[in-house]
Amino acid sequence: MERCCSGTSKSCSCGNSISAVKTTAKLSFHDILGTWKARWGINRMNYKVDPGLYYVGQPDTYSTVLVTANYKMTFDALRKELSGISAWILVLDTKGINVWCAAGKGTFGTEELINRIENTGLSGIVGHTTVILPQLGAVGVSAQEVQKRSGFKVVYGPVRAKDVPEFLKNSLKADKEMRSVKFGFVDRSVLIPIELVGAIKPSLILFGVMFLLNQVGLSGFTGTDLYSYLGAVFVGCAMVPMLLPWIPGRAFSLKGWILGLLWAISTIFINGYFQGMDNGIGILTGIAYLLILPSVSAYYALQFTGCSTYTSLSGVVKEMKRSIPLIAASIGLGIVLLLTGNLISIL
Repeated sequence: MERCCSGTSKSCSCGNSISAVKTTAKLSFHDILGTWKARWGINRMNYKVDPGLYYVGQPDTYSTVLVTANYKMTFDALRKELSGISAWILVLDTKGINVWCAAGKGTFGTEELINRIENTGLSGIVGHTTVILPQLGAVGVSAQEVQKRSGFKVVYGPVRAKDVPEFLKNSLKADKEMRSVKFGFVDRSVLIPIELVGAIKPSLILFGVMFLLNQVGLSGFTGTDLYSYLGAVFVGCAMVPMLLPWIPGRAFSLKGWILGLLWAISTIFINGYFQGMDNGIGILTGIAYLLILPSVSAYYALQFTGCSTYTSLSGVVKEMKRSIPLIAASIGLGIVLLLTGNLISIL
């Protein structure tokens, strides 16, 4: 992208205070790589573009003004759909957060939109008074207040960027399909890498603690324990998102617990923990697995609520208040049983 003039009569002019940044609808290898890295949590918290006014094609004073967030993945998702279209893109300062989350936090909001319209000199660039916002940003913006203070009318576009060209062809009218919020298998699956990355740090801490306990003889953390735990993490971070609509229950933690229970039962059956181990150690281990593994899966499934369109903020808070104490108590009791079994085996 380069900062330059558009060459239109009322747009931007080099050397003056009003300027726009030229961009294209074609994503480069660097853009694609950046998206991949962000999906895996690499530089994700700083993956953004500068707020301000951008343009694709050769827009004039009557060209459409599309509003988006300065999270680069969001910005790229919009511009790549604008092939063959000349338009202005007004980028708000959402602190590098996507439209939906930023609207909930207030950074994709009324004040920022009004200030950005004023700071970019938009009224001196375009000869109309309409800005098109993504539908998922509606919760953060008061259209009436924006029009009252800036003179610009807010029109809400479709949910998905891919529907923007059709929306523009339909004279800014969205059909039912464009208004539908979907969270399909692919949408859920692309979020799995960041969930797995989020599980690395606590897992490494756990492995470090278990290693130290092994060294002093207080723990018998084995390869079986390792793959059982990692399986529970995978269930919560990956299997639950992929199978989300088909798992019974509404609460994410419950969905994770159900799949985690199936994993725990499978692990117990494979290792024969309820069958003939001396001194009841196998029974203690089996019960511990039933307490720990479903709870681990439930915990990581609960983390996915922040990525989902299925939940509201109040619903997430309510579920966390109910689930976290139960998860912590279950894991704690399970660890006690595991350590007890280890001590019995030593004695």
